[in-house]
Amino acid sequence: MLRFLTAGESHGKALVVVVEGLPAGLRVTVQDVANELARRRLGYGRGPRMRFEADEVTLVGGVRHGRTLGSPVAVEIANSEWPKWQADMSPDPGEPSKVLTTPRPGHADLAGMQKYGFDDARDVLERASARETAARVAAGCMAKLLLAQLGVSVVSHVVQLGSVEAPRTPRPTPGELERVDLSPVRCFDQDAQDRMVAEVKAAAKQGDSLGGVAEVVGYGVPVGLGSHVHWDRKLDALLAQALMSIQAVKGVEIGSGWEVSKKRGSEAHDAIFFDETSESGAGSLPESGGFRRESVLAGGIEGGISIGGLIVARVAMKPLATLNRPVLKTVDVATKEPTVSFKERTDVTAVPAMGVVAETMMALVLASESLRKFGGDSVAEVVRNRDAFLASIGQTYSGAVRE
Repeated sequence: MLRFLTAGESHGKALVVVVEGLPAGLRVTVQDVANELARRRLGYGRGPRMRFEADEVTLVGGVRHGRTLGSPVAVEIANSEWPKWQADMSPDPGEPSKVLTTPRPGHADLAGMQKYGFDDARDVLERASARETAARVAAGCMAKLLLAQLGVSVVSHVVQLGSVEAPRTPRPTPGELERVDLSPVRCFDQDAQDRMVAEVKAAAKQGDSLGGVAEVVGYGVPVGLGSHVHWDRKLDALLAQALMSIQAVKGVEIGSGWEVSKKRGSEAHDAIFFDETSESGAGSLPESGGFRRESVLAGGIEGGISIGGLIVARVAMKPLATLNRPVLKTVDVATKEPTVSFKERTDVTAVPAMGVVAETMMALVLASESLRKFGGDSVAEVVRNRDAFLASIGQTYSGAVRE
């Protein structure tokens, strides 16, 4: 299994992530991680911080000459603005220059202050900040590199921003991810993209923020990830928890979950077909020696187990609660007087970036479950074990059916 642990605060000296369970022999470089972190900074409506806060990546351990060693991999992402924050965020004994006592509605500020007995909201907000996702993306980069060895790719795109919705299909394929990233809002549909940009401009003019929905798709996922036998082994449950853990996410849908809840049973399921000669579409695999589906209403998961081919999830992000025009009502925790929440540098929307983080979380779950299913101490061994499993169900890596 794959697991990771992040540490660090938004304006601290650095973020750190330790990834445990990666097999030996996985090719990884600083540039691989930097490229993924650059994608996290994408999106029309991001604040100025994204333009000048470069992610300074160091591979601290677990990698030698561009390959993993099978030991834990440690990555540091330095904060280029640390000199400005060193006095207020220093780990040494002292006092901050300003105590924040007006918690923001929609953030962890007040609940965290009450839970831990803090008088200063910054003791909470620095860790609750979405800046922490940079460390996750670094971990997810390695998960994606491992999945690529197994023929699996993860793609995201924005399907709703504010009130503007894009068509459900077509979905971008792995080969079209660059096109998605070139969109200012990471939307695959040109018409919807233009309307989304207009919506962001309107919200920015009013000092307001926008939420939205990103769809994340796993291509080429083999049958058999996850399990039906325990509640905490179900693949859809693992994905839901991972995706819901992203800051400001308030909803996760697997497949067409909300839509099928309104259908009758005769219309709500993915019919099973068998074809000995055909191969599935781009990036997908037949479920088991030629068994296939022509729809993904269940999101590619039945009974907590991947059925092969596509995994589809949608992730809903609320509008950011830090606004460029502070109007959200709150109470000063020191005086108990009514006031408005304080302002930090913020984005109009972070939905395009959230999609990249959603890719990360899906990749980490799929990589972990692939290692649980296939096992192996080296990448070569994991691939051999995967090939042996597919052969046992009459399926090859390419999707062709064995004789």
